[in-house]
Amino acid sequence: MLYPRCMTSALPARLLLASLSLFLLASPQARAIEVKVSAQAIERTLKAQLFDAGDGRYYMRGDAASPCYVYADSPKISFKDDRIVVHVHTRAKIGTSVYGTCVGVPFNTDADVSFIPEAQGESVGFRDARIESLSESRELNFLLVPFLSRKLPSQMKVNAADLMRKLLLHSAETTGYALSLSSLKLHSLLVQGQSLILDVDANMRVD
Repeated sequence: MLYPRCMTSALPARLLLASLSLFLLASPQARAIEVKVSAQAIERTLKAQLFDAGDGRYYMRGDAASPCYVYADSPKISFKDDRIVVHVHTRAKIGTSVYGTCVGVPFNTDADVSFIPEAQGESVGFRDARIESLSESRELNFLLVPFLSRKLPSQMKVNAADLMRKLLLHSAETTGYALSLSSLKLHSLLVQGQSLILDVDANMRVD
């Protein structure tokens, strides 16, 4: 059985599609694929799905026009041991709004949470949230903990089949072969060095 290694952050789309085409033509019965996903690829997904406002912020309280607010921005993804670590920067003005001014305490801090990646059918999911660092404010942490442990992993979840279908949509134009994906199932996810390794079974057609 052949296992082509597809580097999602290193290969341009045309080269990736050409590699898949040659692999499928040479071995039509082979369906096992090993995909390597970089931290930068997961980071881009998180930014697009959660930090997609014009200012790149996610507000846990208030908004850009509020005198009192709490928001996170600048998410960074890294890998450590068998876990995916998410680092966010947090700014807050917690207090009472008085005549358009927030009377309270400002905060400028960082927070970290880590997850174990988990195969969920067609999707890359995340479980076992572990808070690695928080602020020194109980009131701020009251908002940060559910954001870090529940909101982040739900927004990081990626349907791998949908992404591959989008990638294959213009395969005929880029490779000369029309590739289509009929089914995909993730069997296992593993952090290995600076990559997230996906073991995938895929049924594809080449025309």
